Amino acid sequence: MKSLALVAFIFSTTPALAQLTGTVTADGDNQLIIAVPGLPTPQDTNTPAGSTADLGGKISDVIVTDLRSSGLFQPKGRNQVRGISFIEVTAPQFPYWSGTGAAALIQGFVRTNPDGKLTVGCYLYDVALESELTRQGFVVEPRDWRRAAHKCADVIYSRLSGESPFFDSRIAYIAETGPKDNRRKRLAIMDSDGANHRFITNGQATALTPRFSPDYKSIVYLSFLDGNPRIYIYDIGTGRQRLITQSTNPTFAPRWSPDGKWILYSMAIAGNTDIYKVSSGGGQPQRLTFSPGIDIGGSFSPDGGRIVFESDRSGSQQLYVMSAGGGNARRISFGGGRYATPEWSPRGDLIAFTRTSGNFRIGVMTPSGGGERLLTNSWQDEAPTWAPNGRVIQYFRTTRGNGRTGIWQVDLTGRNERQLPTPVNGSDPSWGPLLP
Repeated sequence: MKSLALVAFIFSTTPALAQLTGTVTADGDNQLIIAVPGLPTPQDTNTPAGSTADLGGKISDVIVTDLRSSGLFQPKGRNQVRGISFIEVTAPQFPYWSGTGAAALIQGFVRTNPDGKLTVGCYLYDVALESELTRQGFVVEPRDWRRAAHKCADVIYSRLSGESPFFDSRIAYIAETGPKDNRRKRLAIMDSDGANHRFITNGQATALTPRFSPDYKSIVYLSFLDGNPRIYIYDIGTGRQRLITQSTNPTFAPRWSPDGKWILYSMAIAGNTDIYKVSSGGGQPQRLTFSPGIDIGGSFSPDGGRIVFESDRSGSQQLYVMSAGGGNARRISFGGGRYATPEWSPRGDLIAFTRTSGNFRIGVMTPSGGGERLLTNSWQDEAPTWAPNGRVIQYFRTTRGNGRTGIWQVDLTGRNERQLPTPVNGSDPSWGPLLP
């Protein structure tokens, strides 16, 4: 995993201006218009990833796609506004940008360093006030130019929305091929926008429910490698995998603790399913639930102190919250239908879930069970996973009839919904934290 170096050399942050911050909305025509011309270069040079002039245009395109996907902005890319010269990066022609209807302007540059790395500059301006809001610089290997684009988009998103960033992150999911009654399911990973896609497993054994470790070094997932559902940890760096528990009983629904030290999972014994946790390094598992019926582990709270899970102990499938050591379980779902696949927000303020009452829909509620809202309204949406900033949710959607599956996302307003590009059908997404 390559880290991204932030550089300070000529970059500093100007005092925060409140003119634009907090004004962005998700109401269509009221979205903030942002101009994003291509990033110029002081001297066009060739790199292993292409010329710096070509990369400047591609970086602009990624920034536009990221900001548009948030649902808060209407970015105008290089095909809608004129190009700029390198000298204009720090001296914007504000009268022109005002005439485009843009309230904000993103400018920057790409240049090659003597060591072969790239420096990518990222500047944000308030067009009405003709003032610089912030600037940031990134030094990357040429092959990592997309990371610089995501980091720039993160800077802009955070400065204008007041929220934490989420574009510079990755997604693990299950890639599905073949007919719906004989699916081949492989573990795959990609960037948050669907780029840099690669398959991790070969599909000889069905893979399900992947989750990135907090440090991105490993993925825990369910595999039918030996014909039975077992939990494995896949090491991304070495390509090796190891069985996390040695039980002959079916195990499933693995989840990491926030510190990466524990794996939460469920195990079925003689018709009864309970929740366990085990050290991520292996060892003796600890049983956390003892109620008759089916208890399936959900996820830890961000502070690691509580666990949300699903259980049929009340007679129907509902959500409960208990302490991380087990005990003190309290039911939190009371709406109509059944509740499943709970996932605690990274911010700790909400729990996402799948609610089944006719259709399968994605919803959220507070950890105490209040404020329940359904965000989607399709035939079958399930298995939510949170963006690192806790303001966007991904899930997978199954199409009625043909059984095709795809990865979708929606923000907390429920209005900004879109499908992520994947080379094949996709299910069971897992959105990782911000990249280190």
